[in-house]
Amino acid sequence: MPLTTPAPGPSSSARVAAAVRHAVGTGLLGEGRPVAGFIDTDGVRASVAALHDAFTDTPATVLHTFAAKAASLVPVLRLLADCGMGCEVASPGELRLALDAGFAPSTIVLDSPAKTRNEIRQALALGVALNADGLDEVRRIASLRPRSSVSVIGLRINPQVGGGSISAMSTATPTSKFGVALHDPGARESVVRAFSEHSWLTRLHAHVGSQGCSLDLIATGVAETYRLAEEINETLGARQVTSIDLGGGLPVNFEDDSVRPTFSAYVAALRAAAPGLFDGRYGLVTEFGRSLLAKNGFIGALVEYTKDAGSRRIALTHAGAQIATRTVFMPDSWPLRVGAFDAEGRPKDGPPLVQDIAGPCCFAGDVVAHARELPELREGDFVVLYDTGAYYFSTPWSYNSLPRPAVYGFSTTGAGSDSSGEETVRFAPVRDAQSLESIAEESGAGHADSLLGIGPHHTE
Repeated sequence: MPLTTPAPGPSSSARVAAAVRHAVGTGLLGEGRPVAGFIDTDGVRASVAALHDAFTDTPATVLHTFAAKAASLVPVLRLLADCGMGCEVASPGELRLALDAGFAPSTIVLDSPAKTRNEIRQALALGVALNADGLDEVRRIASLRPRSSVSVIGLRINPQVGGGSISAMSTATPTSKFGVALHDPGARESVVRAFSEHSWLTRLHAHVGSQGCSLDLIATGVAETYRLAEEINETLGARQVTSIDLGGGLPVNFEDDSVRPTFSAYVAALRAAAPGLFDGRYGLVTEFGRSLLAKNGFIGALVEYTKDAGSRRIALTHAGAQIATRTVFMPDSWPLRVGAFDAEGRPKDGPPLVQDIAGPCCFAGDVVAHARELPELREGDFVVLYDTGAYYFSTPWSYNSLPRPAVYGFSTTGAGSDSSGEETVRFAPVRDAQSLESIAEESGAGHADSLLGIGPHHTE
């Protein structure tokens, strides 16, 4: 079993360094564009290939879907569709993005704990698969489902196997809001009864959690789901449950470039916990997001100023809580590696200096890295936040009305070398930087006078 998944061509760090240098050299990153996100398309393709390869030795039919919330950017989703992925969505907006990206409805899975009747109707009309989040939703689907619907319909269960090291990311705790709490009194019997009453209910779904959840915990939850599928089919005397949605949640190593755990390690853990899962009797669905994209993206930001406070050097950049929200508010759970680059976009060297890397948001806690030893940063240098390809720049927070940053894809494959012999990089736009006009429009500028016309001082 491989401990790491090798990336194509140069190492991940080498590809990032080349991308930063060329982004600065071509003006994609600089004074006029002080922060941007970058997606490594070579790395994305390698990660998807590693996922598919991990499942090649099983006779089971497998649909690998990408969790759209991890990178809700249409060009990125289109790339993943081109790589043979399906898409997991959890809102009307994500469903729209998946369709715009070109995913066939039959490869889309809708998960959400609060689906409206209209969302369910749309999914059933399109032929999108649904995982009901509870027994009440099963009854709602039963009232809305046309006989002609081809949607695969499943039920999410909470195997209640416990939480990982990050409580907010753990979805199989005793009181999780997701799924049917399988070990609550009478719950298991109610689930079996629901399948007996609805022959169109053919899938079970479970998701134990994501970052902070160990492979053993994830595998234990999947094994609980597998045993329930076996029980339902045995009780009904028929193979009604024909597929199992395994969820996603493979954690990501944020300490260095290595990919661990690997998808192969994940499959090995599932085989050990539930060997029958892979014998071909059940179709399988996966819903990975962070583990496919996190290490294949980075944020680049200009150092606008530096200052000293309390004998601590602080580098003030344009990458803060608006694009690294989780890291700012939960730094111990979501630490990020930081790279120091000079004004030409080349890696800095020199003696290490303890520095804080702060962002532009107007509150004291907007710090993405505390007391890091880095070569001394100066005004005009750049910092890189590594492993931010998922959940960071793709889902920004509009605090202080800061604009959403531009996002670019890049590739070093087949790009050749420049006159100095260094590898060149090809860029492609993913999302334009948000304009001030767009910020004003989203903030209701078109209705600027509307509140003046109502209330006690209003006269007809």
